[in-house]
Amino acid sequence: MSVINRRWVLASRPNGQPALENFRLEEQELPDPGAHEILIHARYFSVDPGMRSRLSSDSYAAALKEGELIEGAMVGVVQASNNEKFAAGDLVTGGFGWQEYALSNGRGVAKLNASLFQPPLTVTTAIGILGIPGLTSYFGLLDLGKPQEGNTVLISSAAGPVGATAGQIAKLKGCRAVGIAGSQAKCDYVVKELGFDACINYKEVDDLQAAIAEHCPDKVDIYFDNVGGEMLDAAILNMNEKGRLIISGAVSEYNKSEPRGIRNTLHFITHRLRMEGLVVYDYFKRFPEAQAEMAGWISTGRLKFTEDISEGIEGAPAAFIGLFEGENHGRRLIKVS
Repeated sequence: MSVINRRWVLASRPNGQPALENFRLEEQELPDPGAHEILIHARYFSVDPGMRSRLSSDSYAAALKEGELIEGAMVGVVQASNNEKFAAGDLVTGGFGWQEYALSNGRGVAKLNASLFQPPLTVTTAIGILGIPGLTSYFGLLDLGKPQEGNTVLISSAAGPVGATAGQIAKLKGCRAVGIAGSQAKCDYVVKELGFDACINYKEVDDLQAAIAEHCPDKVDIYFDNVGGEMLDAAILNMNEKGRLIISGAVSEYNKSEPRGIRNTLHFITHRLRMEGLVVYDYFKRFPEAQAEMAGWISTGRLKFTEDISEGIEGAPAAFIGLFEGENHGRRLIKVS
């Protein structure tokens, strides 16, 4: 039996910060699964700040065309299957975007072991702390940052899903973790609940460079950046010699027609700094080992996570726009009604 699928597509390219009119909710009739196909009914999907750049231009992947489905990670249940690798009722995940149903030939679909998702692990962790955000933190910090015991690790957007995980992994590796966040409530969260050593509320300081120096008296060995722009420049001026800068995101630049970019490049010469960006999909073959280690940390209470879940597919664009206004507290997901 065919189903009516609701999905969000790109209606027009944003000019600056995205607006509701840049998105359109469409209905389409999906046929029964064909040969080797499966029909997936979504339970949750993600809204991701990193998608912003692709609404306007090419980024880590090609720009979305007007009328194309907005991308995101999905957790769902196989409703019907003509694929020998999947059965109806299987819990699966994949990059199927902002929609209620998806047809797939099985490529890029991962079958989840439902028995693993017992408290404190929820099924949503498959697209949260055990998905792209958490894996970005894991590989970015450990592979690129190479933390050593006693290092000072500075993390921007520290209360977000990537920053919060990176800071906790830094602590697990014996480092001093200092966060930067946009409210006192977020700073209290990362220090009191996640175990960061300190946190700077950047909205309440006149001189961020000086504030970083105050909270990092031994300077910064690793900077895990999710923001870019002026915050990145302030961090650069506080780096130790041979410091490592990990570029995970640049949320302050996504909505600018002319990004600010980096100004303090001389410090790279004088302090022998190394800066490297990452696309976490480069580590795809190593995802299972990272997920297993992080799941162990979660089950023993050494790694915590917070999820910000909205009800109903209708609210997806507003939830996405709110990411750029600092609304979210943790991984922002949509629960499909």
